[in-house]
Amino acid sequence: MSYQQMAVPPRSAHLWRYTPWPRIHPTKVEELPDADGISFTVEGHDEASFTRADTSADIARVFLKELKGSSQRLNINGTGETIHVHARASGHIAVGHLDLNVKGDATVLVHLTGESGWCGLHITGTVHPNANLGFGFINELDANTKLLRCDDWIVERDASFESATLSVGGFNCKSDLRTTLNGTGSSIRQAVTAHGQGARHDDHHIEIHHLHGHTDSDLVTNAACSGSSHFVATGLLTIAEGADGSDAGQVFRNLLLSEKARAEAIPELEVLADDVSAAHGAASAPIDPSQLHYLMSRGLSLEESESMIVNGFLIDAFSNLKNDALTEQVRTRLTVHLECELKR
Repeated sequence: MSYQQMAVPPRSAHLWRYTPWPRIHPTKVEELPDADGISFTVEGHDEASFTRADTSADIARVFLKELKGSSQRLNINGTGETIHVHARASGHIAVGHLDLNVKGDATVLVHLTGESGWCGLHITGTVHPNANLGFGFINELDANTKLLRCDDWIVERDASFESATLSVGGFNCKSDLRTTLNGTGSSIRQAVTAHGQGARHDDHHIEIHHLHGHTDSDLVTNAACSGSSHFVATGLLTIAEGADGSDAGQVFRNLLLSEKARAEAIPELEVLADDVSAAHGAASAPIDPSQLHYLMSRGLSLEESESMIVNGFLIDAFSNLKNDALTEQVRTRLTVHLECELKR
């Protein structure tokens, strides 16, 4: 079905409750506007163009496909190297598709920047049997940019996938991140960190599907919201019938830095197997006054104390990751971002 034949999804749909489709569409919902391609520059690896196929009935993915834009594929036979992908969005509307085909061991970091009015990015990937991928996504778009991001990952037998997202750019961001554990022994460790300032709206919908037994998933999201910003995290973990021995967990934590800041945390489990371990949790709270008092009593200003607490809180989201190259990169970019905010 083409985009213009599809019905606008209702807000009753879990995925579009907090960021309805008309809000994230770049123009009018019935339109399919012209788009420029995102510019991909790859360091440490050869890139190749490809023709993408899409069998999804999801409106966002069909929309991105029909806008066309640019497409790049990375075929990785890794030996532990770190690959940097610089994605720059320019012009009124910029769209791109990045596909990763991963064998062996590698770390890939996508740095998304640019001043485009609207940016759409579809990331797809397959982590083949026995492969190990660390994937980092750093959103440092201009503060006036809308972002629509869709991820679709398949993790095969005995493969491991570590995913880290640092979201500090754009003013209205919608991310739909989906991973399928498609073989016994496959695993994912996923961390999302977001910093909300001003009136920034950041909505992450995350799905992890256990199709086979003895698969593991661990999801952590930490968000710090100031001003009148709004962060949303909805998580869906599914464990299929017969997928015994699976271990799944998700935790959502939000730090509210002002009275007008808002955060929504909605974990969800759908378990159809008997012999599994599944857990979820969510919490939202302001900064503990005793922590501020402790730091200020040692000579730090109120702003410095708050920045230090926010830095430690957001970095802690990545503590479930084991890939040192991945965590070092995202932690460094987070620290730089918070230092720049403190100087403003």
